[in-house]
Amino acid sequence: MLLLMSTVVHLLDWIEFVIAEQCSSELIEDSSQSFMERMHTGKTSFIYFGNHVNPTIKLFMEQLEMSADALEDYGISVVKVNCSKYAIENYCTGEKLMTKAHLFRGSEVLRSFDIDTVFDVNAIVSHVLFSVLFNEVHYVHTPAELLRVESAAKQNRDIVVGHIPVLGLPEHRALMETAFVYGTKYQFVQTTGSLILKHMGVVDSSSSQARLWFLDCKGVSGQSDPCPSIPMRKPLKTINIHTFLQLMEAPLVTEAEVDPSEVDVVHIHLSVPVLFLFSQPQTQHLDRATAQTLALQLRGEVGVVLISRDSPNVKTPLKYNAAYRLPQEDVKYLTLNSAEEVMKLLKEELLQEHKIEDEEEDEEQWSDLDILDDEVSESVYRDRDYMPDLESVTELTSDTFQTTVTQNDITVVLFYFKWDAVCMAFIQSYIEVADALEGVSGVELAAVDCGEFSDICSDQNITSFPTVMIYRPMAAAQPYRGMLGTKSLHTFILLSLVSSPTHLSSSAEVTSFLEGDLYSKHVYLSPVRVLGLFSSTQDTGVTSFEEAARLLRGEKILGLFASKQAQQWVEGLSVNLPALLVSRGPGVPYQVYSIPSFSPMDQASLITRVELDHFPELTVENLPWYLELGKPLLLLFIGKEDSTESTKSLAEIKHQLSFGQLDSFLPCWIHLGRTPVGRAILEKYLGFAPPLPALVISKLRTGGEVFLFPPERPLMAKNIQQWIHDVENGQEQPAGLIPDGKWGPPVPFFDFLAIMDQEAPTYAAQRGPKMKNGGREGNREQKPNQKQTPHPSPNPQAPRQHSEL
Repeated sequence: MLLLMSTVVHLLDWIEFVIAEQCSSELIEDSSQSFMERMHTGKTSFIYFGNHVNPTIKLFMEQLEMSADALEDYGISVVKVNCSKYAIENYCTGEKLMTKAHLFRGSEVLRSFDIDTVFDVNAIVSHVLFSVLFNEVHYVHTPAELLRVESAAKQNRDIVVGHIPVLGLPEHRALMETAFVYGTKYQFVQTTGSLILKHMGVVDSSSSQARLWFLDCKGVSGQSDPCPSIPMRKPLKTINIHTFLQLMEAPLVTEAEVDPSEVDVVHIHLSVPVLFLFSQPQTQHLDRATAQTLALQLRGEVGVVLISRDSPNVKTPLKYNAAYRLPQEDVKYLTLNSAEEVMKLLKEELLQEHKIEDEEEDEEQWSDLDILDDEVSESVYRDRDYMPDLESVTELTSDTFQTTVTQNDITVVLFYFKWDAVCMAFIQSYIEVADALEGVSGVELAAVDCGEFSDICSDQNITSFPTVMIYRPMAAAQPYRGMLGTKSLHTFILLSLVSSPTHLSSSAEVTSFLEGDLYSKHVYLSPVRVLGLFSSTQDTGVTSFEEAARLLRGEKILGLFASKQAQQWVEGLSVNLPALLVSRGPGVPYQVYSIPSFSPMDQASLITRVELDHFPELTVENLPWYLELGKPLLLLFIGKEDSTESTKSLAEIKHQLSFGQLDSFLPCWIHLGRTPVGRAILEKYLGFAPPLPALVISKLRTGGEVFLFPPERPLMAKNIQQWIHDVENGQEQPAGLIPDGKWGPPVPFFDFLAIMDQEAPTYAAQRGPKMKNGGREGNREQKPNQKQTPHPSPNPQAPRQHSEL
């Protein structure tokens, strides 16, 4: 019971700390001084000046605060100035005060808006982005103006035309957010007039429906030739536009030499129907022409695959000459007599699909891109899709790759595809890291376009994208396994510059490493230090520890002290050398662990475990590490709305308990303000959202039962003790049950190299991964249209990035 009481003490200490924290709003309030400083930054800000709040202004301020988080993704600050406190000249006076909001770039006012115009978050985001993109998004009124835009775009870039009947609505926001992401790749055009509708062939030009077209101008050479237009037939939403543009980049017809059920094309991953046509050897040219004709008519709605009957891999009975596959359904085989029958069938299927979508508006058709983790999905919409300026990144070729990766202390290489949205979103973060590391000696950031230099990517066994590898002279390449963001990669590279391990020769150096000058030198990267203690350099475990440190380089800060003096660091403890000593910063007691195994892999795993917090805040990034411990979670959900009364009552409770621990549980907490997915987890646990704070026990490994601390009972030490005791003795009924299922990748990975070689079989040689360390497949000959399932490199230390939570 004493052990249980101590754990509750620690839990309550953290409850007090976490509840006391408030989530700060992204809406900034400027003083006179901070406003003047902002004017000199050159950055973009959307600023509202006011001096009192009436009901109308209150509603606007709520929407303004909501827009702050959205606009931050585009580098735009949302600011309010209280003119009652700070009389900003020219803005805090006059009749227009409180009725206007202003968009600044530095000290320049780009545009002023009546608050009636920017009436909600969609209107604010759409109008602000349209103003920021004023020189990039053309606004046209007449067909003649659109034709001039087309003429300038021919042989240069494709055009995206959006007809927005009413500005400031969600459709306008979707178009502007897409223009911000894809603006350097496509020429965006916006119109509100009915003349353009008639020009684009819309019969009912009085319709209030928002529409979008893709004008294929890049491949048009003659100035007198029109740009083919393809309409987007789904509602004008961000995810639909993104999917539509991905389809425009996909091959018009994909040729394959396997059965339809084995074909893997981008359309399947984008939840788009696929039509399969079978080609006979004697009518191959005619069949290819038919496929091209159908693909042009179905472009943007259906993918077309031409399957060669000449291949021995095709086992489909000869009586079938066509097949189709709807999203999340099996392949259906058909015998059709003409292309007209194919079109009629697919139009009926598409019409039925659109009806279902209309009836279920809230169910989005997410692609594999949109079921990746939140940071990646957010970045895809935030960052531009086309290649930014790579001036600070070295672009490698087949001739320069080997030379570059061997001439620096560290060479960081990004392997990417220009046409992949995730790659294009991440590359902006990669450039930011390169800019931040400019001037750091011995580090070079480089990139390889696998669409152009597939031989490099094949030789380096790159099978998923984007991939970042770390190269050092005379050392094996190290994959980066962190989050796809600026901060995570920047920290990893800086940690890679730290010696791993840092060799220490005296107790004074050990003290400096743990909490002195050596500690302070890298404390901004990580507060945790792990020290390997050995009795001498001849100890059999030293070499294994050094190898484990190399495996964890860039992820941990490790030290090595091999000396007789190491014994003094474990004196009085029930641990003998060799041992690991963990320091979490000055003033925090050390933790010491014995090293039971001298295997480098075992030591790396042990180091990873002992570095974990004993009462962590769970995040998307660290969750897999804690699930690997296999313990039931004693999990506290905290929301930003928790009351100060709860804080005060919990502060009194912590003084009632003194010492002990509870090894059978992992006490942890989730802040729903910083990790919003925690709310969905809580609702998944229980089927409803209880009042916060909510304390649960989650038994992931033993039946998936979830127990909820009774919300009507105060969160007091005595009550928590009794509740845990009842749970452990089977006297408490579970409040929920976690389904027993595997949470693997939601869709298969693309084999991008195979896709590329299908488009241009003679452009790049298709090769399988080479044999390395007995864990790879050998070289295999592969026909251009055959599929090969990629196998990403296993991570021996890290748990798989999926959640059973």
